[in-house]
Amino acid sequence: MTHSIRIAPSILSADFARLGEEVRAIEKAGADLVHFDVMDNHYVPNLTIGPLVCEAIRPHVQIPIDVHLMVEPVDALIPLFAKAGANLITFHPEASRHVDRTLQLIRDHGCKAGIVLNPATPLAWMDHVMDRLDIVLLMSVNPGFGGQKFIAATLDKLREARRRIDVHTAAGGQPIWLEVDGGVKIDNIGEIAAAGADTCVAGSAVFGAPDADGGYRSVMQALRHAAAA
Repeated sequence: MTHSIRIAPSILSADFARLGEEVRAIEKAGADLVHFDVMDNHYVPNLTIGPLVCEAIRPHVQIPIDVHLMVEPVDALIPLFAKAGANLITFHPEASRHVDRTLQLIRDHGCKAGIVLNPATPLAWMDHVMDRLDIVLLMSVNPGFGGQKFIAATLDKLREARRRIDVHTAAGGQPIWLEVDGGVKIDNIGEIAAAGADTCVAGSAVFGAPDADGGYRSVMQALRHAAAA
């Protein structure tokens, strides 16, 4: 079943010397979200950006900021990102001692909450917190670096995650987004959408293909067309 796709360009691949311009350009090009990768050089082998950068870009866009916490521990950062303007906050359950409590903490700070499952992390993490989830993010690469190749086994995992979410909502549960992050390109987004994803993170695929005027309309339209096809 193909779902309408939200596209969330990841600023990990943006030009950080002109980040305000970059996020304005993706919003103008039709992005649904700004994906914000937070890495701590502890949970993952890389160090990126924190709440101050989130606060700095918040005035530049109206679309939601989707914060992906690749950090351990997670709870102390949640209020800081909520205050900085995050709208969605996701985290890796292995990095939290109390997953249910962390999800509730995110919601208590006015944000949508979700978990992120690495390629080798089982979907079973979803089962006992389904009522607290607004989003499930499946990593289709190992987290830590942009520009990696999509792991094909994610497609089967996506189909099963979609099945579980559909069963939950059919029984009267709240809607849950199903997001994919890693190696999403024009040539595979159609398969990803057909497998059940409704939200796709795209980093280098977007920011590596600017229009002549510095915008990203062409690549965003190409991604949407490919997803629909």
